Amino acid sequence: LLLSNGLTVTCEESEDFKYLAYKVTYSVVFPIGFISNSVALFVFLCHTPEKSANTVFMTNLAISDVGFSLTLPFRLVYFFKGGQWDFPDWFCRWCVFSFYVNLYTSVLFLTGLSILRYIAVVQPFRNKSLVTIRRASLSCFAIWIFVACLSTPFLMSGTSMRDEKTCCFEPGNNKSWKRIFILNYVGVLFGFVIPFFIILICYGCIICELIKGEYSQTMNTRRHAVTFLLCFLPYHVARTVHLHAKVLEKNCQVIEFLLKVLVISLCMAASNSCFNPLLYYFAGETFRKAIIRRKTASWTYSCKIHPGTRLKIMGFYSIAKKELRRPAHDMQ
Repeated sequence: LLLSNGLTVTCEESEDFKYLAYKVTYSVVFPIGFISNSVALFVFLCHTPEKSANTVFMTNLAISDVGFSLTLPFRLVYFFKGGQWDFPDWFCRWCVFSFYVNLYTSVLFLTGLSILRYIAVVQPFRNKSLVTIRRASLSCFAIWIFVACLSTPFLMSGTSMRDEKTCCFEPGNNKSWKRIFILNYVGVLFGFVIPFFIILICYGCIICELIKGEYSQTMNTRRHAVTFLLCFLPYHVARTVHLHAKVLEKNCQVIEFLLKVLVISLCMAASNSCFNPLLYYFAGETFRKAIIRRKTASWTYSCKIHPGTRLKIMGFYSIAKKELRRPAHDMQ
């Protein structure tokens, strides 16, 4: 902040709110996100015999979310120690790099899934010719490379010393802030604005097409779009406004307030890794079938009953299933 006498002072930002919010959020997001996405990854890789372009994107999304979750324990250690980084400098760089790579690959994989759903619903006759496993695999590989290349500048900033502490995840000087200021617009453009409009157009067309069909499918589509907006829109807006205030050296109280908004929005963005497994279950028919098949196999294996009794139960189950499939007018 530039004073009237020409001297420059640095705004002292309170770390208490930031550290508390991150500790609470990451302590919840890490176990839920890691376990749920690991289970999803296990189902995709080991119990999904029928591969498709959707499962390719969902598998990569699960890998991205698992990778994102694995960066959180080191952040937790850092915040629980009051901002003291006890790991090597290169590992600090890698954690920052991995955090943003996995965050933005997750955004682009969600965008890819919305495109696949658009083709399946709006262009069903071209679905088989346009959508293949090979093309989906190449698209996912390109997303990983693209995001990794754009995130390489984060490898340039490592640890810094402040108040006799080794700090990480925090820019050390004005040069670092200005570099992040530029990177922010690259991230906003390619990691949010373009994906947002693609998802908006795809889901808008899908909803119009599904209005004539099943209402629950329309609700699922709306739910995915709303979840994306709630997780990523506040974060990108808050980050941009906060960086403007920081680089342009606005009033310290304004910067302090914007920092708190940014912290809350980042916690919302981090929670997205916990919501994606719901996407796999409700939007992925193949995933649901794999879960049901696994449960059925486990139930059959665990039932230590007489073979004749088991046959009777299975026969009753088959009859009940046929009755449920009969139209309502046949049952009257």
